[in-house]
Amino acid sequence: MAAEAKPITLTSPAFRSGGPIPQDYTADGRNVSPPLSWGDLPPGTKSLALIVEDPDAPRGTFAHWVAYDLPAESRELGEGVPAQATLANGTVQGTNDFGKAGYGGPSPPPGKPHHYFFRLFALDRPIDLPPGATREQLLVKKEGHVLGHGELMGTYGRSGR
Repeated sequence: MAAEAKPITLTSPAFRSGGPIPQDYTADGRNVSPPLSWGDLPPGTKSLALIVEDPDAPRGTFAHWVAYDLPAESRELGEGVPAQATLANGTVQGTNDFGKAGYGGPSPPPGKPHHYFFRLFALDRPIDLPPGATREQLLVKKEGHVLGHGELMGTYGRSGR
């Protein structure tokens, strides 16, 4: 991310930053994406990208959602975004580390709660990737094109079973 990247306020009415993610938005519940909203974007924003990841996963950072080419005029994603390659507004969804398009909710092993980072990037161009791209492919393509960045972190854990 460029040093001059502007902060973007990213929030959810479902949970506060640093707080627990409600079970509905996890693999133990309805496994639907939580509603997200964000504030003003930096001038020159042409598209948005979203990555949801768990850096506490046993095998390294695990991608729960990869989405890109969200329209620059959008200010929210509603609850339960459909798990399809391309949405009606042009948003493209990549492949999460469950091997599926769209959102895959938290499903950590029993033990300490994991941290789930919802990261939104304002970009100076659309991402030139087909549907189904991975987190790693998106990270490479966004390099040098980030105008702003917002982050929302939620936690989720399972007790021993």
